[in-house]
Amino acid sequence: MKNLLVLVISMVTINMAVAQTEVGSVTLPNTVNFGNTDLQLNGAGIRKKAMVLKLYSGGLYLAKKSKDAKSIIAADETMAIKLVITSGFVSSEAMSEAVLEGFDASTGGNTTPLATEIKKFISFFSDEIVENDIFDITYQSGTGAIVYKNGKEKGTISGMAFKKALFGIWLGNDPADNKLKKAMLGK
Repeated sequence: MKNLLVLVISMVTINMAVAQTEVGSVTLPNTVNFGNTDLQLNGAGIRKKAMVLKLYSGGLYLAKKSKDAKSIIAADETMAIKLVITSGFVSSEAMSEAVLEGFDASTGGNTTPLATEIKKFISFFSDEIVENDIFDITYQSGTGAIVYKNGKEKGTISGMAFKKALFGIWLGNDPADNKLKKAMLGK
């Protein structure tokens, strides 16, 4: 009986250790659930600036793993990007500027059709941002893009055009960070 108890405890401990992935100084869960859809970690990496400053660790979550950025961006399927802030240099203002630059790159400079949605999205980052804050940037099929900060919903933006531009920030032809894009795609 004692051996059986040790075996059960060992199995639970192993399963708990496998249920997470280390990304720099951050531990990301291997699975999340948004919009009643179980999503698995597709890939994860670190967003760096000037090759040395680590801004955040980020993971892409999909219902089914994929290495095809274009199909992920175009898919009307529930998915998420989890960002864990790892630097005090990431302020509300810096995040807002980076997001605006990301939309500009994602849309090839044509942000005008999405100006209202982008302004609303940027407002989700208006509160103070500190190290260890967690942003879940989700797209929930049938609802739209929903952003959470530390588990609290910040708002929703509907529309596939916005979703494509949003996920294009990290996965598009001119991503925020090429190495992070490759890592999110599991390459």
